[in-house]
Amino acid sequence: MLRRLRAIRRSVPDSVFQSLVVSLVLNRLDFGNAMFAGLPAQQYRRLQSVLNAAARLIYQRRRFDHVTPLLRDLHWLKVPERVAYKLAVTVYRCLNGMAPPYLSLHGLQRVAELNRRPLHSSVSNALVVPSTRLVTVGDRAFPIAGSRLWNSLPIDVTSATTLPVFCSRLKTYLFSVSFPA
Repeated sequence: MLRRLRAIRRSVPDSVFQSLVVSLVLNRLDFGNAMFAGLPAQQYRRLQSVLNAAARLIYQRRRFDHVTPLLRDLHWLKVPERVAYKLAVTVYRCLNGMAPPYLSLHGLQRVAELNRRPLHSSVSNALVVPSTRLVTVGDRAFPIAGSRLWNSLPIDVTSATTLPVFCSRLKTYLFSVSFPA
């Protein structure tokens, strides 16, 4: 798709071309990327190279030009953070009853909902991370990967009251992780 877009680069205005890249390339890259949680770094690098090529195509840069300023200017997250974003939004939807039933039944459970004596952790938004036998496959399952990611997020992100506020805070946080100042 990038090769096809490169052929029409000079025929369309910059804003239209950027919209084409986002709709034809990034949508394919982001489709189902919550499944990519826990992939090996080599697989993330392959996906990141597609994202980098799209950014270079938009700004008409050469193959070996540095891409970090381009990604920052486009306000695009790097691939691991894109995956974390999608996974965190899915967890938020599950916890707030906005997800499809097949995801909500996976048993995401808050620490506060456990029948225990009152603990300091019962006030937090932390989730219970189920144990697994297989590190390679089990840790990539939605309840485990989602709970771990949720527990690693700052409290101001996880305590958002609405989905748009959550998405905004999450992207701001992940952008600061992706591109430290």
